[in-house]
Amino acid sequence: MAQASTQRSATAVEETEEGIPVTDPLTIEKCGGCHARDAKGNLTRISWVRTTPEGWSQAIKRMVRLNGMQLSGEDARHIVKYLGTRHGLAPEEAKPVMYMAERRLIDEQIPNENVRQACAACHGFGQAMSWRRSKAEWQLLQNLHVGMFSQADAQFRRTVEGPSAAPASGEPAPKITAGQIALDYMVKTAPLHTAEWSTWQSRIRDPGIAGKWFVSAALPGKGAYVGAMVITPGKTPDAFTTTVTLKSLRDGTTLTRSGSGLVYAGYAWRGQSAGSAAKGAKPDDPSMAAREALWIAPGQQTAEGRWYWGEYHEFGFDVKLTRATPAPALIAVEPGALKAGTRSARITLYGGNLPTDLAAGDLSLGSGVAVTRIVSRTPDQIVVEADVAPDAAVGARDVQVAGAILEKAFPVFQKLDYVKVMPETAVSRLGGIKFAKGYQQFEAIGFTNGRDGKPNTADDIRIGPADVTWNVQEFASVTYDDDKQFVGALSPTALFTPSFEGPNPVRKFSRNNYGEVWVEATAKTDKDKFGKPLTGRSDLGVTVPTYQRWDQPEVTQ
Repeated sequence: MAQASTQRSATAVEETEEGIPVTDPLTIEKCGGCHARDAKGNLTRISWVRTTPEGWSQAIKRMVRLNGMQLSGEDARHIVKYLGTRHGLAPEEAKPVMYMAERRLIDEQIPNENVRQACAACHGFGQAMSWRRSKAEWQLLQNLHVGMFSQADAQFRRTVEGPSAAPASGEPAPKITAGQIALDYMVKTAPLHTAEWSTWQSRIRDPGIAGKWFVSAALPGKGAYVGAMVITPGKTPDAFTTTVTLKSLRDGTTLTRSGSGLVYAGYAWRGQSAGSAAKGAKPDDPSMAAREALWIAPGQQTAEGRWYWGEYHEFGFDVKLTRATPAPALIAVEPGALKAGTRSARITLYGGNLPTDLAAGDLSLGSGVAVTRIVSRTPDQIVVEADVAPDAAVGARDVQVAGAILEKAFPVFQKLDYVKVMPETAVSRLGGIKFAKGYQQFEAIGFTNGRDGKPNTADDIRIGPADVTWNVQEFASVTYDDDKQFVGALSPTALFTPSFEGPNPVRKFSRNNYGEVWVEATAKTDKDKFGKPLTGRSDLGVTVPTYQRWDQPEVTQ
């Protein structure tokens, strides 16, 4: 207790907000030696922060590494489960930062340059936004950064013009620091106490998710999948085992995965699964062992997230789950888009418990799309033929069958206006000798302009994968560097495999194989208004391996 009291007084930051009492005996026992407990059951520091399971795991690892905390793996998992549930985030708070747990590379939305420099110059902004803290705790976090990272002090102390006008005396407007701007933003945007958390605390319950779930998934480079996940209760109310069967809509192949998972706070699934991938399988094999991060909707009827693998988590299924009930359900439609004027288009509707006594008039594919005949029907899929009116309005269609509705199931379009290579900017990492390679899978996605008739605006309509050919072109950043020859190779299916790490004696100056190139896609049939094939490209940077990693926040299952 004396140690904790000394620690508290040394912070020189007084806590004024109500804390969240810690009630778990093991957490109190293991953490109470340094975090003093008050009369209300609060533990210093811990009771004034909330975060994701990954955030608590990261904090515990820091306690072990820097403060000498002695903790078994079993005890650590118990504490993460408790804190991730009772001192976690509400579903509405967690969903905007799920990309962190899902290991997605995205262009983060950061409010201004000062906040970016203070909070996202060294790590993703989602790292900060995954926490909720009292005002005092946000200040203490800044102090911690200054004490541990010299560059943080420089970032926080950088001055900017203040928001107020110059005084009447004509003196310059007062200056404030970037650190203060960031602190004010985080205190306002991510406070400890929120309406969402207040509401969710009383709703946290054991997750009743056992049973069958319908799955729709997409794997970049492999296309769409449909199938089912059977979730079976495990040893504790928040633990489960899983079996998944998926069918590729591209080539009809099937795969089976099995795994296990935990649910934190009643909605946050963290798991792992594996298929039949053998040693030496291709890196993009969909049967590879994967980590799973899913956000379960509060009503526990739907879930969404990512199953990912790879040294840099570069491969992964985008997954949506729908709980199976006796009622009909729709989960996917193939093909993913229809062109206006198409006749006798064959369309397959995938789902579960679908009626088998349908007539053509019992299905709705949206305005301008008329079902002409039913080809086949089973409880899992219905195949129909349909005509699309030449003047059908461009945009998404809802599909309805026997009360089951799949919103925005597919778009109708007149023509492709442009092709975008995804991701638009990408990173691959050299490897293969001492370090693992960091691959990059690309996709060419066709778009049609929206009502404004302009490309790359908010109302554009995504049509789906475009039929293209692929190539790599030099990015002219350095004269005569010939990156294209050394950085790696692109497969016909747009999987980029980087070259080996280390000096290359064949290259000028024996340089490493790093470099920058364009990855280009050229449409095979679609053309622009000048009659030239539609093209798109992505800026690919091929760089060195990540030689050292800090604070990997995986939660060991």
